[in-house]
Amino acid sequence: MTTDNTRPLTLNVPVLTRVEGEGGLTVRIRGTQVEQAQLKIYEPPRLFESLLRGRPLQDAPDITARICGICPVAYQMSAVHALEAALEIHITPEVRRLRRLMYCGEWIESHALHMHLLQAPDFFDEHSGIDLAKRFPQEVQRGLRLKKFGNELLEVLGGRAIHPINAAVGGFHRWPDRDALARLIPHFEWGVTAAIDATRWVTSLPFPQVQTPGELVSLSHPDEYPMNEGRMRTSSGLCCDVADYPLHFQEVQVPHSTALHSVRLPDRSTYLVGPLARLTLSSDRLVPEAKRLVDELHPMLDPANPFHGIVARGIEVVHAYAEALSILRDYRRPPGPSCLTAEPRVATGSAATEAPRGTIYHRYAIDAEGRITDAVIIPPTSQNQGQIERDLVTHLQTALERGERDQQTLAVQCERLVRCYDPCISCSTHFLSVRWEVVE
Repeated sequence: MTTDNTRPLTLNVPVLTRVEGEGGLTVRIRGTQVEQAQLKIYEPPRLFESLLRGRPLQDAPDITARICGICPVAYQMSAVHALEAALEIHITPEVRRLRRLMYCGEWIESHALHMHLLQAPDFFDEHSGIDLAKRFPQEVQRGLRLKKFGNELLEVLGGRAIHPINAAVGGFHRWPDRDALARLIPHFEWGVTAAIDATRWVTSLPFPQVQTPGELVSLSHPDEYPMNEGRMRTSSGLCCDVADYPLHFQEVQVPHSTALHSVRLPDRSTYLVGPLARLTLSSDRLVPEAKRLVDELHPMLDPANPFHGIVARGIEVVHAYAEALSILRDYRRPPGPSCLTAEPRVATGSAATEAPRGTIYHRYAIDAEGRITDAVIIPPTSQNQGQIERDLVTHLQTALERGERDQQTLAVQCERLVRCYDPCISCSTHFLSVRWEVVE
């Protein structure tokens, strides 16, 4: 790369594909040093927090589900848990199990999509999942079938696969049909074995040797693999109640993005949420089938290598299929009401759950009439953005030190690294053309 010493060279590279949303990346290089990498999310803010203010609290699950078409359950579950905390509603064990079942469906459909159609093509220099299917038809077909049954489970539990409408503060609007759930059992029996095979397949992919260590953050539960309950835990030793989240994490505005960044306090450092964080902090709480797979694949689960996230997602698909199968087999329609109610009161409540992409935090304030007066929603991608920028600098610096200079090659490497985190840019606005600024 050559340039006039007095004027930076800029290069625009086509939009990043196979992620949700729109944004760009600006890389500044001076000589052989990467000075800065900035995710420039230019998608307009969607203002869901403002949209919720003044609305009846019962509207929150359906409104927040519209934030994302891939992980609507994560937004619904975080909203209902936070509002139930404010109202001091204690859901029944039956509702709790069905919510985990619903979460299993979302993890399955989201992870299977990312593994087979979004990230796997990168390992073979393919432009799409369609191109990958020409080389690996059986593997891609298996991945699509895995995803299909996750969607079907969401449809039975939530009323529809995209933006489910059955979740409610206090439970569900109706109990799911037992026969409809029972019909899924053979598919989920197949799914446990198929997910194991799919995970072994992605483990065989040619992984880049990348090291981008950082602090890991996820929910942690004493008895279960974290999904919709637990305490905040970090790899540096923090373990706190979700209500104390604002004491340890803070959203900050950055000038180059319409999305807020979340940082660790007090030093405002970056951190990582998502499958690699969950697996590192809670692998001992996986179901037996997934635990055995972790033991088998342990060398391919380096939390400092973001490309290994595809393996972590595969293990979580195994866990989700196995846990879902257990719940499906045991389900009997409960005799009581499907939804509990409580009198509105002036209160504040917060909750965090584990979206497929990582921890999602909600906090709501309500008034005596049951209307939302304030809302805070912090998606996983907002929390990962700072870490992604930091990892891009580390990765590009290593490439430059190896003598790599071709901008198009480096841009492709940037896109592939960003895709490892499965970012949901639409969720975070509140990718990827690359703009290079090179100063020799």
